[in-house]
Amino acid sequence: MRARALGEIHARPHVLIDGPRVVLQLAFMTEGGSAVDHAVLSELSRARGVAPPHRDASHHQLRWGTGTLRWERHSEFSTYFWDGPLPGDFGGPIVDHPFGANFKPPGSLISAVRVEIRSMEDGWQDLLKQFDPTSLCCSDVKDGQAKVITDFQQNGDGLTPFIIVDNGLSMASRSALIQRLIDIETYRTLSMLGLFVAQSLSPALRRIEDGLATITQQMKARARDRSNNLLDDLSDLAAELEAGAAMSLYRFGATTAYYEIVLERIKSLNEASVSGYETLGTFLERRLAPAVRTCSSVEARQANLSRKLSRATILLRSWIDLEIEQQNSAVLSSMNHRANLQVRLQHTVEGPSVAAVSYYIVGLVGYLAKSFEDFGPHYKASNVTGFAVPVSICLVWLLVRSIRKHHDATL
Repeated sequence: MRARALGEIHARPHVLIDGPRVVLQLAFMTEGGSAVDHAVLSELSRARGVAPPHRDASHHQLRWGTGTLRWERHSEFSTYFWDGPLPGDFGGPIVDHPFGANFKPPGSLISAVRVEIRSMEDGWQDLLKQFDPTSLCCSDVKDGQAKVITDFQQNGDGLTPFIIVDNGLSMASRSALIQRLIDIETYRTLSMLGLFVAQSLSPALRRIEDGLATITQQMKARARDRSNNLLDDLSDLAAELEAGAAMSLYRFGATTAYYEIVLERIKSLNEASVSGYETLGTFLERRLAPAVRTCSSVEARQANLSRKLSRATILLRSWIDLEIEQQNSAVLSSMNHRANLQVRLQHTVEGPSVAAVSYYIVGLVGYLAKSFEDFGPHYKASNVTGFAVPVSICLVWLLVRSIRKHHDATL
């Protein structure tokens, strides 16, 4: 990975722009994956007799007319950058650019920028009349070496126009300034995508909040008989919330990241206000910041609702577990009561059982004694049987008592 790590810092060099030029950059969402971009680039490259890029390439460039067409792949979008000769009038038609009728876009267009680099001799005050005064921004950058003019409005071609009035910029400074302006327009558009997700989630969040409030009010009223139903309702609310949070997780994170990039690019411009006009940073901050705060607010509401739903679910489960424990306790008490009844019944029948067993033993002794009546006139079977009665009762009672003690000891 060392070679890739060292080469990453040089992976996206600025296209060097020398002198008055016009720059076009289009950014497309890559819904179809890198294969669509590769197909478009391959077709463009073959049209110019250039070898197409490798399928895993992240950037590619080729000569197109009097300028350079440069492609870059980003995390969720790709950009097509081209520079060419400056038209005579501001906003005039551009010749020999690659984005004509034969150009096949690789995805949904998310950003389109037109940057014109003009010299201070062209009279920048006259250029201001070409923009909407309600959103016109004009500021000095690079310590007065250039002026930047835009209104962030789209022209008839769907492009956001910028004018750089060059007052002594070097080639490197001019190229870096162009790239920063393009980045500001591209990333400020991408950062706004999170706002629409936040707006779509707000009604659902409000419904979940109302549902949670209703459930907690019922819990406050001790509606324990409806614990299972309330738990089902809470589970439905939690599932809906987590589905929305999972869907918006990437977009909200991307919104924050893109917004930070915009702020960094604006800071690097080192703007100075031109009397009577708003700077780019002030204009964008006033409009982007509320959108980003809206996304942060919705994300915070999701996290807060998730915690509250979790606490309510834990409380309801505690109720249900307590009910189950009470039911188990009632079952155990019933079993204990039946066991006591069985013990009492056992003690009740213990005496008759001793008598019955003794009766059978005495009967056996009687039959045995009668078999010895021929031993002599003094021998009587009835005497032997009568003597066997108390002996049998005592022996059986002792045996039953021993068995009961043994059972008690094992339990």
